[in-house]
Amino acid sequence: MNFVIPDFYPAAAELFVVAMSFVVLMTGTFLQNSRSLSYYLTQFTLLGAAVVTVYTMDGQVTLTFTNMYVDDLMGDFLKLMVYLSVAVVLLYSRSYIGDRRIESTEYYMLVIYATLGMMVMIAANHFLTLYLGLELLSLSLYALVATQRDSARATEAAMKYFVLGALASGLLLYGMSMLYGATGSLELSRIAQAIYHQGGDKTVLMFGLVFVVAGLAFKLGVVPFHMWIPDVYQGAPTSVTLLIASAPKLAAFGMAMRLLVNGLFELADQWQSMLMFLAVLSIALGNIAAIAQPNLKRMLGYSGISHMGFMLLGLVSGVVEGDRHFALNAYSSAMFYVFSYVLMTLAAFGVLLVLSRAGFDAETLEDLKGLNKRSSWFAGMMAIVMFSMAGIPFFIGFYAKFSVLLAVVASGYKWLAVFAVMMSLIGAFYYLRVVKVMFFDEPQDSSPIATPATMRVALSLNALAIAALGLLPGWVMWICDQSMLQSF
Repeated sequence: MNFVIPDFYPAAAELFVVAMSFVVLMTGTFLQNSRSLSYYLTQFTLLGAAVVTVYTMDGQVTLTFTNMYVDDLMGDFLKLMVYLSVAVVLLYSRSYIGDRRIESTEYYMLVIYATLGMMVMIAANHFLTLYLGLELLSLSLYALVATQRDSARATEAAMKYFVLGALASGLLLYGMSMLYGATGSLELSRIAQAIYHQGGDKTVLMFGLVFVVAGLAFKLGVVPFHMWIPDVYQGAPTSVTLLIASAPKLAAFGMAMRLLVNGLFELADQWQSMLMFLAVLSIALGNIAAIAQPNLKRMLGYSGISHMGFMLLGLVSGVVEGDRHFALNAYSSAMFYVFSYVLMTLAAFGVLLVLSRAGFDAETLEDLKGLNKRSSWFAGMMAIVMFSMAGIPFFIGFYAKFSVLLAVVASGYKWLAVFAVMMSLIGAFYYLRVVKVMFFDEPQDSSPIATPATMRVALSLNALAIAALGLLPGWVMWICDQSMLQSF
């Protein structure tokens, strides 16, 4: 057997992140009081990975590592969004983790490896590569949730996340093994060819598809595989909750595209029916359950369930009775929705981190009372986020919902669009309740809000981007369209 040296150029960003992880590790091992240096090295790692990704971007679909790794425009765009969101998470979280004495080289190492796992998930063209990236991400997040070791709530959340995550990984692995048994390959492109040429046992294929969709649904956090989200969001430190709620959604979307569109597109009629069921349940339960939540982290968790249900509507609308005419518009709308959701989530949790201080976590509606009297600027930014998440014009959340609903209507599922709009009206209640509490209730704490200048500037740009991209969403939507062209 001849060993063929793979082309390392398309995977240069991943190799750079691995190399920098060793640098950060050695820094923490041999230098005293290296937490600040570890932070800057981690940010440099993300910036360097972004530069390498842009430099190696050539607009072509490139396969390497015996076709286990794929480099294309969709993967490059998603990776750039991952770098940006993780960098913002670290910027927002630095004061928070410093106050709680959980800032350490190990913390930043886990963030780096979680980022690497997301990159591998996005670039996977093989079941083994996909699973490797998924587990690298998952194991890093399990440890991050439990990083506040003196908190019983965080430990309980980490255990729940670990047990349910292991179950979901088992389901996904079992589904992958059945697809391998039916098609004789672990490579996604070969699986697609085998199914296209009517290869494989249809019964085994269907069972494998069910298990794969179940594992994927857990990573997206949609009903009925959502049980971990409210408890993990509430139990984890807010900085870790912000990480879990943002960048991994981009990686999960990339995983869905690789598995379902690149690998199992010929079974679209079957997996779309499953996703429609998941989407309807998620939109309904997420919006209704969020109404009863006084804890903002739990509320945003249930809100995220409904948002991921909305994103699934885009995947549901791609193929209608074998007609693939709607696929590009539907899938690019779903990508735009994930990007918009991550942007809004960063700002929402960023405000909670601003209001938190040593010994106090801002995570309930009571903590936002009278925020306008303490800081009109932060209250205004939180209002922008809430209006956008509710889908009120003219913020990016409105256009994201609108583009997905257009794809749903174009594919003929008008009843589904009406249902989604009605559920969005219900969801508007708990978003507007946050605005009411900030602007019309009396503050329980009148102390000034001390915020580092860098965080104030970053959070302001984040909120203003939500408003600006709602008015001028065309160029982001164009990027999503262009990156999706290579997926078919």
